[in-house]
Amino acid sequence: MAHRQLTAGVIGLGIIGSRVAAQLRNAGFEVWVWNRSPKQEPNFLGSAKQVAESAETIQIFVSDGPALMATIEAMKPALTARHVILNHATVAPNEVKAAAEIVTKCGAGFLDAPFTGSKLAAETGKLVYYLGGDASLQERVRPVLNASSKDILSVGSIGQASLVKIATNLVSAATVQVLSEALALLDKADVPLETFIKAIELNAVNSVTAQLKMPLMLTCEFNPHFALKHMLKDVNLGLTEAKACNISLPATHAVAESMRQAVASGWGDLDLAAVSKNYAFPAKVKSVKIPSGDTASDDPTATAQPRKSIFPLFGKRA
Repeated sequence: MAHRQLTAGVIGLGIIGSRVAAQLRNAGFEVWVWNRSPKQEPNFLGSAKQVAESAETIQIFVSDGPALMATIEAMKPALTARHVILNHATVAPNEVKAAAEIVTKCGAGFLDAPFTGSKLAAETGKLVYYLGGDASLQERVRPVLNASSKDILSVGSIGQASLVKIATNLVSAATVQVLSEALALLDKADVPLETFIKAIELNAVNSVTAQLKMPLMLTCEFNPHFALKHMLKDVNLGLTEAKACNISLPATHAVAESMRQAVASGWGDLDLAAVSKNYAFPAKVKSVKIPSGDTASDDPTATAQPRKSIFPLFGKRA
């Protein structure tokens, strides 16, 4: 059923934004979109300001804090009390607060709304939003968010949702780093890596992240689901917040250094799992069946075609 009481805007048509726009259309919303580089999308407009002139609820999917602030400044002349702006970019809490201040001075509403989930989750409407800000605004935009999500977690005030997202990404980053180290250690000792896969499957440390990232490491196929450079940005955000809170995050410091080394080697645009390239262990198989999880910070697309799965975690032995 069409939602005539609300139009919807989406700014930033990357991996997530384009899929969210599609979910909104499928739900019956009138959707207006803009991206810095032109895209072949229905109702593609010429600027962020034009999106604000056309839509009441606007979801922003940009890469970082400066991009968020540029978008807010561009929309500012068109913002009124009818608008609610949702920031979905993972940015520093002080950046999201600064964006909120500009928006609210225009009389519009603002919500801090980072998310977890990527390609597959967005395509199937199974993102999870962490929502910070005024409770009445949260209820007002719930129909819009429901179109692309399976759950919405109300976190607290502006900035707190962003910090929760940063904290979850610290765990994801550390998990991928230690998986790389473990696989490299076993590879150097000539231990069959399928043994490790089975050991992880039966161990309490098993996780969706392990299931998603080990196949990429073992096949050395790093088509980006969540780029390494973006995770490094999020890890650095966490370190900055920790410094402001006067606490030490030694594990996160180590992960950041490993990721900086990988990005410096030219692998920043590859998937986060490419941090394993620091250890240069070779691909053990040519293809692996990748599970279709939808709750991790980045999800796979099931494109690999296994000739024979040797990993019990990912498929039965042929």
